[in-house]
Amino acid sequence: MSWFSGLFAKDKKGRDREFLQLGVFHCDMHSHFLPGVDDGAQTLDDSLQLLQKMQALGYKKCITTPHIKMDIYPNSEEKLRQVFDHLQEEKERSNIGIEVELGAEYFLDDTFLERLQQRELLCFGQERHVLMEFSFTTPPVFEEEAFKRVLDKGYVPVLAHFERYVYFHGRPEIADQYRKIGVNVQMNLLSLTGHYGPEIRKQAERMVDDCLFDFVGTDAHRIQHLQLLEDHLSMPYLAELGKRLVKNQGL
Repeated sequence: MSWFSGLFAKDKKGRDREFLQLGVFHCDMHSHFLPGVDDGAQTLDDSLQLLQKMQALGYKKCITTPHIKMDIYPNSEEKLRQVFDHLQEEKERSNIGIEVELGAEYFLDDTFLERLQQRELLCFGQERHVLMEFSFTTPPVFEEEAFKRVLDKGYVPVLAHFERYVYFHGRPEIADQYRKIGVNVQMNLLSLTGHYGPEIRKQAERMVDDCLFDFVGTDAHRIQHLQLLEDHLSMPYLAELGKRLVKNQGL
């Protein structure tokens, strides 16, 4: 079903209401469905449930981005590939048709630049996008240098869930500054539902108003995240996203 065919529905009082069809984005580029490697899916059944729900919501492709954060989730690219290959086999055995791809969510810590220098990073898309995240509470101190080195290596840095960094609240223009030096900015769809709190929701709404994002993602860690998103698809800001061109559509 095209997203146009389901664009309008009736609320309980018979009024037209617009809602987001997630299939318009084609691909979810931020999720945690790899089993047992971080704070996302813990079992193979969890992973398959998430993929089935992604498919039911209209996505054609899903890029999983497990955490690589050395003090908490010291995953290696090799280990993640092994787990992913096994999940891919089980997905096909279960006749789940959604396409899957392996990426990673790299935490900007002291080891990141060393890792960048020594090995191939897990990236996605033809432009070799690399998803990166900051601390939620402590502002970064060398992020522009890190972004420059990522770009020099032939990757395109993507800053995960910009709206969740509390030190940027009220300053959405920082996202535009990053974009001007070649960084792509990602926003969580769940932020617009209020899932992370009212201030994060407000920042996400500002990002939509001012078009300060390149990618949107579910950042789904568990099935409840997708169910919550499904319950809020008629929210005005989420519905508005269905009219926007985002880079997800080219993945």
